[in-house]
Amino acid sequence: MLFVTSLLLGFYSQVRALNPTAAQIAAISQRLAQGALHSWEYGTRAEALLELNAPTYSVVSFNAVPPPHTIPSNITSALGEVFTIAHNIVVAQSLSNIAGPQPLMADTSAGDPASIGVAVLLANWTGQGALDGLNYAGAARDQLEYLFQNVSKTSDGAISHRIDQLQLWSDYVYMVPPFLAYYGVLTQNKTILSEAYTQIKLYRKHLQDASAGNLWKHIQLGRTGNDDGHWSTGNAWAAAGMIRVLGTIQRSPYANSLKNQRNDLANWVGEIHRAMYSHMNSNGLFYNYADNNTTFYDASSTALLASTVYRLSLLGNIHTYIPLAERARNALLAPAGTIVSVTTTSTTPVPSTTSTALPATGTTVSGLLHFTPEGWLTPVVNPYSYGEQGSDSPEGQAFFLELQAAWRDWVADGAQGANSAREARPHVLMIGAIVVLWLMIVIG
Repeated sequence: MLFVTSLLLGFYSQVRALNPTAAQIAAISQRLAQGALHSWEYGTRAEALLELNAPTYSVVSFNAVPPPHTIPSNITSALGEVFTIAHNIVVAQSLSNIAGPQPLMADTSAGDPASIGVAVLLANWTGQGALDGLNYAGAARDQLEYLFQNVSKTSDGAISHRIDQLQLWSDYVYMVPPFLAYYGVLTQNKTILSEAYTQIKLYRKHLQDASAGNLWKHIQLGRTGNDDGHWSTGNAWAAAGMIRVLGTIQRSPYANSLKNQRNDLANWVGEIHRAMYSHMNSNGLFYNYADNNTTFYDASSTALLASTVYRLSLLGNIHTYIPLAERARNALLAPAGTIVSVTTTSTTPVPSTTSTALPATGTTVSGLLHFTPEGWLTPVVNPYSYGEQGSDSPEGQAFFLELQAAWRDWVADGAQGANSAREARPHVLMIGAIVVLWLMIVIG
């Protein structure tokens, strides 16, 4: 009996061993709220808040899409932060006095503002416009039409990520396709939903590098500023965007009719996992450019990619890289004093706004190797200059929160794959333990 009990307790303690406290999560969330000022940061923050605090309204949960029109009282406060983001964005857009197709937020990127679209759509879906008088549906429609009508495309239909030139960035897969997918489901427009899949398929065609084990190149097809390197965050952006589209389709009324598309998306996420995790370092982190060991270690991409492993386990019943995601998560939550090798070498920086640490307010984080006392994830790439190491990263904060939410949901679902790609669910272990106990009684 003691043996069986120890076996079960050991299993559960393994998957629950390292878990940030509520105070630490609050500090990480506060730094994210404090630092998010750019379009993609607002969108990424909104997504992280949904996954962490309001999973009923997250497309990667087990809940149906579309979600309920009426908000359950127990998550009204949690959704309030998401609705505040949508409210402020639509207010600012309405003050521009521009009619017709336009992005949700002025930006040099054609794709990044669309990342806020899910929050805006959700605000409309739950009737926030009736409370504050804003036209959320119109703002979302303007964003959609802007992408389809105003932004340049490749000859095969891939929408440009940039305004000033036709150029494809791996980041785009997180920004635009999830918005298209959510818009399609909420408006019962299968054509728009299918376009989300098509855009991913086209970006994969142009950015996947077969000569590098299917890692994705970062930036292609532009007149200037292309990046042939395999940026770790770019690969994670792509995988996470695919996961969100997969979740949207899978929880929607179109799941059966788009089964082949769902299978493709799961397989394509797996391709990135296979390519990236072959370059994971012994300290549990990726280099800023996955296959370039002259670049620095990056916790941002490590967090986001690990979150997609847990999500693929939940959405696709694929557990192959769970052990490596666990290693990454354990590394990110390592206690202060753990000895690791950290380099500070950077590639040639891209001219951009310099990332500087923001003064902290409110709660703090202490005792964790990869977080500053103020709660900033470290080491991280400068989100405004992707070849440089940064001192703080709002998107990195969101990535960690998405990782925490994904891990929490994975544990709640039985922690499949905890020890290997073929790990049994805990209830299966329980049955096995009962059988062992019964045999011990019968034999002995």
